[in-house]
Amino acid sequence: MIDQEALRETLKKVLNQRLHIPAKKIHMEQLAGDASNRSYCRLSWKEDHPFRSLIVMVLDDPEAFKASEEAESGTSPSIGEIPFINIQKHLFACKLPVPEIIDANPEEGWLLLEDLGDVTLAGEIEGKLQDRSLLLDFYQKAIDVLITLQINASIAPNPPSIAHHRQFDHALFLWEFDHFIEYGIEKRNGMALPRKRKEEIRFCFSEISSLLVQIPVVYTHRDYHSRNLMVQSGPSGKRIRLIDFQDALMGPPQYDLASLLRDSYIDLPEEIVDALIVYYIEESEHRAKKKIERENFRELFDLVSIQRNLKAAGRFVYFDRVKHKPQYLPHVPPTLEKVKRNLLKHAKLHSLHRLLMPHVEEFQ
Repeated sequence: MIDQEALRETLKKVLNQRLHIPAKKIHMEQLAGDASNRSYCRLSWKEDHPFRSLIVMVLDDPEAFKASEEAESGTSPSIGEIPFINIQKHLFACKLPVPEIIDANPEEGWLLLEDLGDVTLAGEIEGKLQDRSLLLDFYQKAIDVLITLQINASIAPNPPSIAHHRQFDHALFLWEFDHFIEYGIEKRNGMALPRKRKEEIRFCFSEISSLLVQIPVVYTHRDYHSRNLMVQSGPSGKRIRLIDFQDALMGPPQYDLASLLRDSYIDLPEEIVDALIVYYIEESEHRAKKKIERENFRELFDLVSIQRNLKAAGRFVYFDRVKHKPQYLPHVPPTLEKVKRNLLKHAKLHSLHRLLMPHVEEFQ
């Protein structure tokens, strides 16, 4: 458990000594956190200085910086850095719009980061889902950043970043499916699935996982959605900035795209989703100089979307039952509605829908 007063005094000294900002002028404001154990506060001041504010990212348990909260696949090397710093360095070198790290003390459990503001993509488009041109503008910006991530960051530096040692494999896909079974079905319903039905569902999930692991992998943010994309205004207009990238790994290119377009927090109009998938394919082909087979890509996108949305639904119930954060529960039904539409869209998935229907209210 970090001593907040001790942290405050430490940060005042850092700002005074490193940035020459008088400690007595600093204001500390607690910010809303996310679903993780991280907490955030904003340090601000009125001095004539290149910075006007910075963000402190802090965990109650400094050791928790070293590991992901979720399952991972792959053997992480001994890199001597926490994942956030290691991955930030790689993404920054690849010209991705991640926040600059101003200072850090991982042993004490805090990082001092560039302040990207408070406007997320979700906040920017709230109440504007009927504005087609606005949606296309912001989501095309987000896709442009995603393609840069997939092209530039996939090339491993020497030594590779920690994300190059982690990959979505069959075991990890199936772990995420099992996470949904445990929390999205069993814990949510307050009863275990019958053994035979659980085996049948897991068999279907395993088959989907087997298809997904055949897709060539790229650098994957793993949580590329509207609440992890900041919208920052500047002299050249509004741009997208990336946060929450510490769980990055290698995965299918459809994974981050599905996270963005089948977002649990935003229900994009279907014709916008279709248009943005076409935009992604055309831009990827242009920049990577490699042809993408459209029908196959879209079918795999739908499969990845099912897997991603089921995992998210299970995660939201987990946040409530284990971490006592019920604010995510309202996102479970719309997330599962997206899954239902995809299951009914493909004839080969109708049997999975029938298996799940008695146990998932939204599928009925």
